[in-house]
Amino acid sequence: MTSESFEPVTTPSRRTALAAVGAAGLAVALTACSSSDDSSSGSSDSTNTAGSSTAQGAAGGTELAKTSDIPEGGGKIFASKGVVVTQPTAGTYKAFSSKCTHQGCAVSSISNGVIVCPCHKSEFSVTDGSVKKGPATQGLPAEQITVSGDSITLA
Repeated sequence: MTSESFEPVTTPSRRTALAAVGAAGLAVALTACSSSDDSSSGSSDSTNTAGSSTAQGAAGGTELAKTSDIPEGGGKIFASKGVVVTQPTAGTYKAFSSKCTHQGCAVSSISNGVIVCPCHKSEFSVTDGSVKKGPATQGLPAEQITVSGDSITLA
């Protein structure tokens, strides 16, 4: 006659399970709050930066909108491209990252000359992306666009 031996199955303790769930949640939170500095690299090129109203460098870019789509004194958010385009004064177009510098939320609206983040209500200028109201302490990084005729292109 054979005798089967049963070995007890060990399961993780409650503390181990909670620690694993907490670590996973922390990883997700840190990923969501991280910021990238590569979008600000274009701000030093004065020929082809945000607000450019010439066709220089338009080749190879992604067309975002027609100039008539961007209201004077306001702007439009292109969430899929991660950019917001504004027209602070007639014929002057600017572009900024649509990612809030406070905690990385996507900005959601533009009104009364400011770009608004829905998470903590930071406000940024449509003219230069600077902080108008915190908690954000850094302005929105400029993005490169070109305007050729009535077409606005993301470089």
